[in-house]
Formats: sequence, structure tokens, C-alpha cells
Amino acid sequence: MSRKILPPTYCFIFLVAAIALHLILPVSRIIPSPYNLSGIVLVVLGIWIMVWADSLFKKSNTEVKPSDKPAILVTNGPFRVSRHPMYVGFVGLLLGVAMLLGSLIAFVAPVAMFITLATIFIPFEEDMCQKVFDEAYSDYKTCVRKWL
Repeated sequence: MSRKILPPTYCFIFLVAAIALHLILPVSRIIPSPYNLSGIVLVVLGIWIMVWADSLFKKSNTEVKPSDKPAILVTNGPFRVSRHPMYVGFVGLLLGVAMLLGSLIAFVAPVAMFITLATIFIPFEEDMCQKVFDEAYSDYKTCVRKWL
């Protein structure tokens, strides 16, 4: 895996994989109907967080792509709660879809997304922000958690 493939693409790949695995490898349902419908809340919340965080980046005229150097350290909105709210949104979306599908195998997708973000993107982004924003980023890291 590489940083040339952006996180939304990974999210889409894992989403398709979750649905395919659910259909191909029927594993016992762990979340029966209608309880699986609670996944809708996580899907909507995940999308809302991603859109909100993305709009703050655009309003601040800073780069959204993880590989590009940011111009401004965004610390308002969902960035007050998480240093990576867009990534929280991706994982939340996939977790919601897994809940909707209700099968154990579908939960591979949010786990895979979490691992991908935690090992490929977050370390790189945090190093870059530390270099660009220095003490301001150090202060931000002491006040705001990485995920939630």
C-alpha cells in the first residue's frame, strides 16, 4: 500500500470488499435485524464528519491531500476532538456498513481501514505537521487525541 492511493480510495475498496465478503462468505449474522439498522447512524455520522472536516480545510485554503504540505493548522470544528476527524469518519462509515450487513466478516473492512490509516497515513501526516507547525502542533497534540 502506498500514500499515492488516497484514503477515500482505500475506503471505497474496503467498502466493496466488505460487501463482497458478506455475499461470498456467508458467516453467521452477529447483529440480527432490526438491530443492524443502527448502523445507519454510524454511516450518516461518518459521512457528516468527513464533509464537515473537508469543508473546514477548504475554507482555510489548506491542502486536503495527505501527501501535500498544509498551509494552516486547522483546530476548530471536529478538529477540537480528533486530530484526524476525516479518518474517524471513514472508519465510522465502514463500521456502520458492517453493522448494517450484520455479519462478522464485514467487520474486516473497518479494521483494515483503521490499520491502513494508522500505519500509512497518520505517521506521515503527523511528522509533516510537526515539521511545518513545530511548537503549535506540539501544543495541539497535547490537547487533542489522535482518534477520539
